[in-house]
Amino acid sequence: MLLEVKHLRIAFRLGGALSVPVRDVSLAIASRSRVALVGESGCGKSLTALALGRLVERAEISGEIRGAPRIAYIFQNPMQSLDPTMRCGAQIAEGAAPGADAAALLAAVGLPAETLRRYPCELSGGQQQRVMIAAALAQRPELLIADEPTTALDVTTQREVLDLVRRLADERGMAVLLITHNLGLVAEYSDYVNVMYAGEIVESGAVREVLANPRHPYTKGLLGAVPALDAPKDAPLAGIPGTVPQPTAWPPGCAFHPRCPVARPECAAPSFARCPELG
Repeated sequence: MLLEVKHLRIAFRLGGALSVPVRDVSLAIASRSRVALVGESGCGKSLTALALGRLVERAEISGEIRGAPRIAYIFQNPMQSLDPTMRCGAQIAEGAAPGADAAALLAAVGLPAETLRRYPCELSGGQQQRVMIAAALAQRPELLIADEPTTALDVTTQREVLDLVRRLADERGMAVLLITHNLGLVAEYSDYVNVMYAGEIVESGAVREVLANPRHPYTKGLLGAVPALDAPKDAPLAGIPGTVPQPTAWPPGCAFHPRCPVARPECAAPSFARCPELG
């Protein structure tokens, strides 16, 4: 196993309050695998991803992270992640492994060598994201973490970027952890999925199995919120009522029970241990 996480917990002291955005995360990533971490904003996905690279500071962290693969990140918004005062070539070379060829890396992501001399503001959003991917590849990672890599991109460019990540992962033997809220992307670009809610993994399994037979009400809610291509134009968009609670005040029992359409009294009990829907 390339990386294995067991019962990860991340807490912060905020004045007199304790914030626990990640409460109990266990997941595994095998070599060359494509794994997804999916859930709404505020569920703790990005913080979990940062913890995998030991990048979380000033936090109380417990649990186990086994394995120490070389990890590189592709972040959500390249315009915010790239340094506007540095040329793209310098940014690719900054964290590069010895012998890395910046021009060759740009060619691998479909950009001309002249991009080395350009600043991020001279590029489109899709080109900026390709520079980010080139900078990640320069580190020769064994695990590439793509954290909402298509957030600011149009639909066509989203597909181009994700197809590029998939191709490069296959060619270079990398595992990929895709972090997203979009189960449509998970279906196409991942083999295994972990569904996260309120700092916990609530359901996991092979993508085909989970999408064909979701068991947790939250997973069912996420799937129900994916627009159907054959739906009538005037059909209302489905959604999950309410919002993810704050990590300073998780509800007792199952954190999803205030929003759950099939919640039972025992779901709100402090002794709650497992969703009844999971059997």
